[in-house]
Amino acid sequence: MSTTADPAPTTATPAAPAAPAGPREGSATAPATATAVPDDAVRRALAGPDGPSRRVLNQAPPLHPVDLWATDVALREGLGREGGDWGADRVAETGRAAGTVEARDHGLRAERNEPRLVTHDRYGARVDEVELDPSWHRLLDGAIERGLAGGPWREDRPGAHVVRAAGFALWGHTNGGVMCPVSMTYAVVPALRDGAPALAAEWEDRLTRTDPSTSAIAGMAMTERQGGSDVRANITVALPVGKGAPSADPQDPSGASSVAADEYELWGHKWFCSYPPCDVFLVLAQLRDAPEDPDGPGPGLSCFLVERGPGMEFQRLKDKLGTRSLPSSEVEFRGARGRLVGEPGGGVRAIIRMVNHTRLDCLVGSTTSMRRGTIEAIHHARHRGAFGASLVDQPAMQNVLADLAIESEAATAVALRMARAYDEDDAAFRRFGTAVMKYWVCKRAGGHANEALECLGGNGFVEESGMPLLYRDAPLMSIWEGSGNVAALDVLRALGKEPEGLPAFLRECALAAGADARFDAHLRDVRSRVEALFADDGRSVEERLFDAQFAARRIVEDLGVLLQASLLLRHSTPEVADAFCAARLGGEAGRAYGTLPRGVAARAIVDRAFPA
Repeated sequence: MSTTADPAPTTATPAAPAAPAGPREGSATAPATATAVPDDAVRRALAGPDGPSRRVLNQAPPLHPVDLWATDVALREGLGREGGDWGADRVAETGRAAGTVEARDHGLRAERNEPRLVTHDRYGARVDEVELDPSWHRLLDGAIERGLAGGPWREDRPGAHVVRAAGFALWGHTNGGVMCPVSMTYAVVPALRDGAPALAAEWEDRLTRTDPSTSAIAGMAMTERQGGSDVRANITVALPVGKGAPSADPQDPSGASSVAADEYELWGHKWFCSYPPCDVFLVLAQLRDAPEDPDGPGPGLSCFLVERGPGMEFQRLKDKLGTRSLPSSEVEFRGARGRLVGEPGGGVRAIIRMVNHTRLDCLVGSTTSMRRGTIEAIHHARHRGAFGASLVDQPAMQNVLADLAIESEAATAVALRMARAYDEDDAAFRRFGTAVMKYWVCKRAGGHANEALECLGGNGFVEESGMPLLYRDAPLMSIWEGSGNVAALDVLRALGKEPEGLPAFLRECALAAGADARFDAHLRDVRSRVEALFADDGRSVEERLFDAQFAARRIVEDLGVLLQASLLLRHSTPEVADAFCAARLGGEAGRAYGTLPRGVAARAIVDRAFPA
């Protein structure tokens, strides 16, 4: 059956009368048949710029240049609401710059001209350098100049993390890969402050500068081949060399010793080490008591600050699905020098401060992804017609666009609210909420990118549209800093070990109590199910733990939409809040995007998401 033609009529159509028989083929009486051909003037018209092969019709114009700040109502409102209104001019400039044709071209060029690892020079000496396109450096410098790598630490005032998060979300439109070293540099400062004040005093000034020519960039190297997220399975070792033990620089043929009192040698590898050109890295390794016994006893997994240099040898760059502009590497440590951050054996505790901040950026990065997909889809639908009407005027497309829009706005609202928790040093809400929302918002980004791409049809499947790049990059944030299971189980651990986290989270959510019956019912349901997770119901501890872990994703998902709904009910329009509660809490929508229930004010939601 055809899926495009109208059904055949049910009434019979009279047959046409038979044509009179003409002369048979080859008959001497058959008249000559003259074939008409287009004359030269017709051919010239058909081949000209207005001919059917050259006319470009019904294609959306380029989205760029676009003011990414002025057109993002939810971001503008959230910046002021969460305490960052003093930085509005700064964020506005970032949004305008990120939406220029020049910025778009730099991002595409950085993706197209992928990084190349150079391990040795022409003479055979190790150099461990990465060649990067100049466009990469232009975008990285732009982020540093705008304070996205260290602004809140240098400008310690209320709302600084909110201002930085809003700028991070906007600059992320230029290229997703560039934001990785920006995030790691931002996140390393609190880890150094807490775990190694002397190192913070030495490095913080450079890490937070806004002059790219003198600033420093930080990275991290945690996971290994055999362990992945299970970093306690790491086999890289750190041997003390600064407490009276003999030491030799492996790159110095004279065997000369030059160590600080707290230095260690690292021997081993890391399976993922993002951005090899970083100046310093936080690295996890098993600390041993004696330099002559790498397999002997010791405090265990510890954290070290390692400067890029001798003994840190990059093996290859990863051939990744997305963020291909970003060089992610495998590295071997062959006596690289490191200095302790945190207590011996306290590696996870020391580095978790960095991880919490990079998880916030995962949340913000996924917000950028969903924002990008939303505006690309709406822009296309406004300028593309089909079956006699603009796509944006057609009910089915309005449903899809509105669904994408409420998901994007919910992510924006929660990203800025979580950033405020870092400004206020609200430890209980910050720790618990970051884990919940990192899981949920990042998990939504992949499906959102897929649906946004589909709004462009075949055009969206073509690389030049930019949508395949968005689609490839979207899953990264859900994997980086703990994939779905790791993040969900982290929430369960917080429920048990940080009992103040859940009450702080639910108090924030309950600020919208009474605003919507569907929200109130969901709040009651989530509260009761979470309380029942670890209740003593007569079963063994092992059985209860198994069930809690089995249900972890669903619990965290329900917590995530609860906070999003609370924020939208309090701060967004009634149309957006009603659609979100109906679709995400009330069970009134289907399983895919574009299945909002009847009665939703779809057009108003779309127009708010991307004002025409």
